[in-house]
Amino acid sequence: MTPRLMTIDRVKVEEIDTKGRLRPVSEAGVAALMASIDETGVMKDAIHVRQKKNGTLALIAGGHRLEAAKRLGWAEIEAKVWTDVTDDWSRLMEIDDNIAGAELNPLDTALFLAERKRVYEKLHPEAKRGVAGAAARWDATDTMSVASFADATAEKFGLSQRHIFRLIAAGTRLDARDVALLRKAPRPITLKDLAEIAKISQPTDRYEVVEALAEGRAKSAAEARRAIAASEGSAAPVEDPVEAGLKALKTAWSRAPKEARRRFCRDHGDEISALLFEGSPE
Repeated sequence: MTPRLMTIDRVKVEEIDTKGRLRPVSEAGVAALMASIDETGVMKDAIHVRQKKNGTLALIAGGHRLEAAKRLGWAEIEAKVWTDVTDDWSRLMEIDDNIAGAELNPLDTALFLAERKRVYEKLHPEAKRGVAGAAARWDATDTMSVASFADATAEKFGLSQRHIFRLIAAGTRLDARDVALLRKAPRPITLKDLAEIAKISQPTDRYEVVEALAEGRAKSAAEARRAIAASEGSAAPVEDPVEAGLKALKTAWSRAPKEARRRFCRDHGDEISALLFEGSPE
């Protein structure tokens, strides 16, 4: 089934279904849009909606634009109406509209990256871990694949690609309860918090850290982990075996001669690329 643009027309605001969105609208974003409309007299971009088989219209992209229209009391809004649209295609449109046009906070960035990885792998199962040549195909289908977006995001935040993959890991591990709690945290959730959460393999441990952040009992995820470990009678959290393995690899790499490093990259380059582009924090 190929998505088809039916028409560009004005549709009734009240008839657009907005359920199931990945994130709530930003109050600052809506206010900025309303100010722009007040100054220029126009909303420069149309929203995107899909017409379902039962005739209802569901929002694909443009949540902030739609909310601004509602608050301005508009009865109608300009929309591009699509048909023959799958849920996965619609989700990709929503994600790309946000990551391309919005200033996402670290939590939303992690959630959007993780969701895009999930949808991409569903649509392209050959890109999953263990498939020969998968890395070479990661950004061959579209211009906003997880791999290419990870590069752009890494540059934007001044982080390594490894940190971005940890964000993907954190977004993957957080469930709806975690997300709802973290959105209520008195302090903004940082990239370091998410990287720390990504290290936690046990759900119960993660829940404790998330609750500590949400309730303001810790200033950071690392502090929460230390406090929880201390309350359980240990001086510090038990080191993650993945972190221990990473330290060992780094030590061996730093001590190896340049020619040995070159040969290692030559012998294991394909495997390293497959692991990186699969998005695993490991």
